[in-house]
Amino acid sequence: MSHHDKYGIATAEPVSYSHTMNVPAYLARIGYSGPVTPTAEVLRALHRAHMLSVPFENLDISRGRKIVVDQDACARKIVEERRGGFCYEMNGAFAALLQAMAFKVTLLSARVARQDGSFGPEFDHLTLRVDLDRPWLADVGFGDSFVEPLRLLPGIAQKDGSQIYRITESASVLQLEKWDAGEIWKPQYGFTLQPRHIGEFVEMCHYHQTSPDSSFTRKRLCSRATPDGRITLSDMKLLITRNANKEERTLSSQDEWRETLREHFDIVLD
Repeated sequence: MSHHDKYGIATAEPVSYSHTMNVPAYLARIGYSGPVTPTAEVLRALHRAHMLSVPFENLDISRGRKIVVDQDACARKIVEERRGGFCYEMNGAFAALLQAMAFKVTLLSARVARQDGSFGPEFDHLTLRVDLDRPWLADVGFGDSFVEPLRLLPGIAQKDGSQIYRITESASVLQLEKWDAGEIWKPQYGFTLQPRHIGEFVEMCHYHQTSPDSSFTRKRLCSRATPDGRITLSDMKLLITRNANKEERTLSSQDEWRETLREHFDIVLD
């Protein structure tokens, strides 16, 4: 069954993403111990906890470990292995968690903005719509992005910590934009509200972990939001941002790289 939302785009009823989700274990993994009722306040708290606890990372690609588009497997990787992942893993698992907690979640396909002003292909990125009393855009898998979900409402500036975002709309295509230091709105990705199924992202997930043209095959990356900024390990460079102050240094060895992973991201690779 489907209905049409205020934008005139058909939206589907939520489907069951997971039959094996261990909600208490997932909540413990992200350090969340608050209410579990499906409200906007709980969604914001879960989103923030996920961003602060689970790193955006692509480490399995350089290790030759295949990343599969399977929400149960991604949740196990995050919870049991204490790892992170990229968008298909992070938002796939987060959607399964939310659905298991009785949130109404819709998977959306997004096309990521490129440096030259163009956009990537369909299914380039997986993001989430969450419907409560009003629709929200949730995304814990885009790296350096909003820490709390945004109102899925075009035309309003929304403050998220020290950053400002907005969603614009043109011909039923929505665009997430971020206010840049150069005092311009910088596109992040474009998307529609067409409901998607997890299997539709398989081909692009394979591309991003195998193609030499994918940014994810070019360097190892691990990044996590912090209460006052972000910490990122990009190959052998460690960048720590605190209240807009940036500190960068180059690591000297693979042993130091592994120790940095353990110290800052609680990741121990076998």
